[in-house]
Amino acid sequence: MSGEESWLAFERRHVWHPYASMQNPAPVYPVKRAEGVELEFEDGRRVIDGMASWWSAIHGYNVPELNEAIERQLKDMSHVMFGGLTHGPAANLARRLLEIAPQNMNHLFFSDSGSVSVEVAMKMALQYWQARGRPEKQRLLTIRSGYHGDTFGAMSVCDPVSGMHHLFAGVLAKQLFADAPTARSDDQWDDSQIASLKSRIKTHHHELAAVILEPIVQGAGGMRMYAPEFLRQVRVLCDEYDLLLIVDEIATGFGRTGTMFACEQAAIEPDIMCIGKALTGGYMSLAATLCSAEVCEGIHADGSGVLMHGPTFMANPLACAVALASLELLLASPWQQRVAAIEAQLEEELSPCRSLSSVADLRIKGAIGVIEMKSAVDVTRVQELLIDQGVWLRPFGKLIYTMPPYVISPGQLSRVTAAMRSVCATA
Repeated sequence: MSGEESWLAFERRHVWHPYASMQNPAPVYPVKRAEGVELEFEDGRRVIDGMASWWSAIHGYNVPELNEAIERQLKDMSHVMFGGLTHGPAANLARRLLEIAPQNMNHLFFSDSGSVSVEVAMKMALQYWQARGRPEKQRLLTIRSGYHGDTFGAMSVCDPVSGMHHLFAGVLAKQLFADAPTARSDDQWDDSQIASLKSRIKTHHHELAAVILEPIVQGAGGMRMYAPEFLRQVRVLCDEYDLLLIVDEIATGFGRTGTMFACEQAAIEPDIMCIGKALTGGYMSLAATLCSAEVCEGIHADGSGVLMHGPTFMANPLACAVALASLELLLASPWQQRVAAIEAQLEEELSPCRSLSSVADLRIKGAIGVIEMKSAVDVTRVQELLIDQGVWLRPFGKLIYTMPPYVISPGQLSRVTAAMRSVCATA
């Protein structure tokens, strides 16, 4: 048995993959190297990564500026605890994030994953109301088809059906769910779109701490897109009924939808905002929860004000250093033009799929292209067909979609869209 076969055989027997079975595991493809927007498999095949490693590697792979930031920081320190200590990489990253975030964002809490940033946001909201003498405000309201992570608090605000967490329904906190809007643009808007959420707020506002949702584009709960007017009206309702608004920008932040943060398209400011994924350009796991001065002051209202959370790897110096380098690289690049060009090319090259009998819908927003099939796709078969055409995507449910690195070339993107059209035509 060769060395490659040995480690692959061991891995197949002992190592779980996301949402996978150990008894009958789906095929996985061993990656030897990543460069630019391509992955090189151990067998020498090369594929264009149309997923940006679950939407995080916005600059592609093996980026000199990000490599240098890691190497430079490594010479000083790779990690120190953030309890009782601090360091320049965390402070400098925090400063930059608050400069580009919605204007009212004034404080932030670092964590090590997007799910945990949602947990922190929920704790902020609950502690805010407890400190203000309103402990009965302890439930959250969200919209269906949402996804906010796999930890227990985050799971409680994911769609009970499409959020992949039905197995835990009996032990999750009982949150409230409203219908997700169906209008994709303000031109399609009518007030019936907000009726379900408005009704739940009117009935339950006395026990609600916050509304939490993904702005403009919902992610792994269904890859749905909705009108900015919905988000604008949610902000109005939260103000009217004294609720906090949490926006989960983990998937949509850092330019993915065409603006730095998706909530900008609704011209609103949240009370709390979660970020992650592309924060480090896909190099390391890092997330943050930002909040307004009002939320911070509210948490301190009863004189205690200790936010009850503290991850071991909070504000890891390596992660903070590479995140700052990634932000500077993004801001120095023509990212708006790149995302707009990707959006236009996706629209042009995927539009023929609308006429296919197997396709139920086509959705495009910024550097996101989603084909919804009429029935669930055979993920193993579809991935094999895509890899045969030199493309890596990760379909799920009825969805075949791409969220490529912003640096993908038009020719590379055309290979991705051609492969998507091909597998849809044969489905």
